[in-house]
Amino acid sequence: MLNPEIVGYQAAQQADAAEIIRLLATVFSQSEPPAVAVGLSFREMEQFLGLFAPGAVALGLTIIARDRERGTLAGVLLTDDFAAPPAVDPNQVSPKFQPIFSMLETLDEQFRQGKTISSGEYLHLFMLGVAPEFAGRGIAQGLVAACLDRGLRAGYRAAVTEATGKISQRVFRKQEFTDRFSVSYRNFRYEGREVFSSIQDHEAAILMEKSLVASAVPPEV
Repeated sequence: MLNPEIVGYQAAQQADAAEIIRLLATVFSQSEPPAVAVGLSFREMEQFLGLFAPGAVALGLTIIARDRERGTLAGVLLTDDFAAPPAVDPNQVSPKFQPIFSMLETLDEQFRQGKTISSGEYLHLFMLGVAPEFAGRGIAQGLVAACLDRGLRAGYRAAVTEATGKISQRVFRKQEFTDRFSVSYRNFRYEGREVFSSIQDHEAAILMEKSLVASAVPPEV
């Protein structure tokens, strides 16, 4: 585990957006299972994030981790409101994203069924990434914990995430998230094609949920 004094967690600001985009574009294009399976490049991820990230950061829910000594961005948890995420025109991004969007929408539709979801109710933990040189040091856990605390203070009642790899799924389970719905990579079809069949080390994308209502907010100092 990382010495907590080495890394500080804080809410992202617009001045952090360019670094956030670079970090997530690097991590997702290199190691996020569906992105790798459809062949998304750094530039294609960067283009998508350039459209999405500034709006998400503006909501004030995204958390970053910085190396206290060097100021280096160590990790980010890009977060929005599940009821009203920043809009992105699919025509402005690579068509390679379409199978991923379809898979995520399949999960989200199952979760929304029978529910009335209002803004300010469900915190959406969308993209979690840690810079490769900081991997394995507990930063992902710290990001999730800090994000949940901020969401609770903002009045959110629950948190949801679509975890697409076994590492992120393990991180969220350690934070007491519960599996709700899943999409098997082996069985998922997009326009009749097995678009995720190359994914071997990860079984499924899983929508996970955690209630924040019972959590206690420590008193302000």
